[in-house]
Amino acid sequence: MEYTVNKLAKLAGVSSRTLRYYDEIGLLSPKRISSNGYRIYGRNEVDRLQQILFYRELGVSLDEIGRIFSAKDFDGLSALQNHLTGLLERREQLELLIANVEKTIKAMKGEMIMSDKEKFEGFLKKMVDDNERLYGEEVREKYGEEAVNRSNEKVLHMSSEQYAELEKLTEELNETLKKAVEQGDPSSELAQKACDLHRRWLCFYWDKYTKEAHIGLTQMYVYDSRFTEYYEKIAPGCAAFLRDAVAIYCK
Repeated sequence: MEYTVNKLAKLAGVSSRTLRYYDEIGLLSPKRISSNGYRIYGRNEVDRLQQILFYRELGVSLDEIGRIFSAKDFDGLSALQNHLTGLLERREQLELLIANVEKTIKAMKGEMIMSDKEKFEGFLKKMVDDNERLYGEEVREKYGEEAVNRSNEKVLHMSSEQYAELEKLTEELNETLKKAVEQGDPSSELAQKACDLHRRWLCFYWDKYTKEAHIGLTQMYVYDSRFTEYYEKIAPGCAAFLRDAVAIYCK
């Protein structure tokens, strides 16, 4: 069966503008253009759109989706299996959060006592799963299975006080980084303060800190687009700036 832009948009629950944009960036081109200028989509395009929406639901950027599709070893079946794994992980996260809310309601009604650890279980599990989904493959390749598993366990066993401290530290780190990047000098006092905050932030996840690992991680921030994208939201050029500042800090 074939679809026009409007019909496919309605079928998939997206806007016609979204489909046109996907065509513009080369992510989803129509099967053909009709004699009256309409984009026409066939079965292969429908399947590709489904894949795109799966990836978007899992938080993958359009640039990254494009790179995945253009890879020589791209396999549609393997991609679907990966989607299923990701969705099952998200279901587990939601079930934990639902259970957390239900316990909180009961605790507020005086029907049960909720420990501080229980209050944060769903959030900590989500933090670990999100990091695994976004960066797990690269980090495991660089630091090894055992180190990453220890890090995940450390996060899952954070106390409420540690979680609150991490949230506060993350906010301070990002604000300091933004101001330091605006100054433009990786060796400045403010930039070096940001590096020290970054070291403290890492120690919430790592069971052992080394200068070599710190330098290596900030280098990965630059050459891996997923890390770069996170830091670019703090300030343009932030990933490269932090790499340069940490190289100085670790001397």
